[in-house]
Amino acid sequence: MKKTTLFIASVLLCSTSFAQLFSDNFDSYAAGSYLGPQSTSWSTWSGTEGNAEDATITNNNANSAPHSIYLSSTAASGGPQDVVLKFGQLYNSGIFTLESDFYVNAGKNAYFNVQGAIAMGQVWALNVNMDAGQVIIDDGVTPNQAVGAYTDATWFTLKIEANLTLHIWKAYINGALIGSWTNAINTMASVDFFPVQNSQYFVDNVSFDHQTYTLPNLNAMVASVDMGGEIAGQNVTPKVNVLNAGATPITSFDVNLSYNGQNYPFSVTGVNIASIGTYTVNMPANILVPGNQTYTATISNINGGNDDIAGDNTLSGQIDPVVPAVGKMVVGEEGTGTWCQWCPRGAVFMDLFETKYDQYWAGIAVHNGDPMTVTDYDAGIGGLINGYPSAVVDRLPDVDPSGMSQDFFARLQTAPVATIINGATWDAATRVLNVSVTSNFAMAANSNYKVACVLTEDEVTGTGNGWSQSNAYAGGNNGVMGGFETLSNPVPASTMVYDHVARAIAPSFTGMPNSFPATVTAGDTYTTNMSFTLPAEWDETKMHIIGMIIDPTGKIDNAGRATIAEAVANGYVGGISDMPTVCYWGGMSVYPNPASSAATVSLYIGKASNVTMKLVDFAGKVVSEKEYGAVQGNFEVNVNTSSFKAGVYFVELTANGQKTSKKLIIE
Repeated sequence: MKKTTLFIASVLLCSTSFAQLFSDNFDSYAAGSYLGPQSTSWSTWSGTEGNAEDATITNNNANSAPHSIYLSSTAASGGPQDVVLKFGQLYNSGIFTLESDFYVNAGKNAYFNVQGAIAMGQVWALNVNMDAGQVIIDDGVTPNQAVGAYTDATWFTLKIEANLTLHIWKAYINGALIGSWTNAINTMASVDFFPVQNSQYFVDNVSFDHQTYTLPNLNAMVASVDMGGEIAGQNVTPKVNVLNAGATPITSFDVNLSYNGQNYPFSVTGVNIASIGTYTVNMPANILVPGNQTYTATISNINGGNDDIAGDNTLSGQIDPVVPAVGKMVVGEEGTGTWCQWCPRGAVFMDLFETKYDQYWAGIAVHNGDPMTVTDYDAGIGGLINGYPSAVVDRLPDVDPSGMSQDFFARLQTAPVATIINGATWDAATRVLNVSVTSNFAMAANSNYKVACVLTEDEVTGTGNGWSQSNAYAGGNNGVMGGFETLSNPVPASTMVYDHVARAIAPSFTGMPNSFPATVTAGDTYTTNMSFTLPAEWDETKMHIIGMIIDPTGKIDNAGRATIAEAVANGYVGGISDMPTVCYWGGMSVYPNPASSAATVSLYIGKASNVTMKLVDFAGKVVSEKEYGAVQGNFEVNVNTSSFKAGVYFVELTANGQKTSKKLIIE
């Protein structure tokens, strides 16, 4: 997970008044008793107190002895505890501060949310997840608004400070700022402590405060900096979000971003940023580098001079991008349906991941109960999720689509057993798509690994029953959701466009048995073939091929993703197949390997084919090539390697246009 730490040049509280509203260390309650019946402020989600939904007072652990509350869950859907602290009114202006101490047991997690309406369950203003030493905050629209580190089994203090007048929210761990952002929802009514599956955590010293806020005359503020990515090696376009935190319109300013020893200056003129309005500056592109790096955004020359408050003109932070495992692509499968009123949330977050992590992400929308349903795929995903919308990342336990980030980054850093390359042939007349999924093994494996192939399509539309999208976000009462809040309920079929739609999975949800032999060694290459006949209504130019390898536990180890055009350009490779019409490779062997003076290449070819063999060096140069004419059955040839330099080579065989290859090390 990306780690980001932010620093502000000074603390600004402009024309404020202060009143502490609530503080509770739980020490006044009797240990072992329920919290709700003893307090006028604490309750539960349903409003029923003194039962399993409530929390009990404990003296097993506390940051301020002797008491705290303890929340835990093993249920897939979380709960039953669901403890609510109501703020007494809806706050939509001024500075609201919520602070709590947390202790997360080793190997466990914690969660709470902030409600943005008096009625529970209507508006989620904030989600806060704590897991694996990371606090991850989202607003239900944008993931990773703030990310910071904590230590398991150690008390820490988390503070949320929301300037509801300026729409600027901040988060602090133990007093250190970990994020500053513009929140999608700008109201606060209560906080809900809800243990999700695998939660075990203590809460102590809960408080909230409110301060009024009056705008200065002229004040520009660096509200947030988005470095444009979270993965080392990404080519990014950082964005500096400038807020008019004063009463006078801002018409010009200069901004400079310092990162990795370079300065990126930019001047903004001819604008008219109204009071409390924002302006996003797209900075020059650069590449995120590995390691912990400091960035600093500074604004100056506001309206040709200085503004009233200099302390908020600079925002600095540190970014430590995730270093992805070599060749890793993460698969996200989302259960969705046009009948599902909350499923627009899934569509929004699937699109977001596609935009932010395209090089490392293969998103698949698996539909249920609508015209886009693929029965076998729907049944497979249905067995892994507890409701709609839900998502599984590499087939780990299901999460809400808004909560995919943590699993994504964890899997992105997990070295795969093999990398995947998709090849294809496409016949536009017959609409037959032949696919090759080639697995290049970096580690040892066995026959318990399986290959599957998914076809997806973007920009899918339709008419008639089942094509309109149910939309709980219509009218905006349930918050901002990627534009769905401006659409009707349902969104009519004539307007709705569906992306990432699963069109087919082959040969099954669990993959092809015997995709690989009993023993697979690092350096081995195997290819699996599938064939699809595409219906005329599918647009092959909007489709993706996602080949994936499934590990013995059922998780997706790795994947490869390509458009049909890209796969055709990669070239079709013959291999183990469920198609009776293609050439069958019986598994190519090269031995001894490493070789010094000679190596033997051996394989079985099930269909008479014209065979060519090449020896290619690591740089891609063909160092030897020979044609063998028509071959069928067992094929074995000796290769004299004595004249070649030591190094890594690839033996590449082509039969009737189909290719297979194997790594050869020459000593």
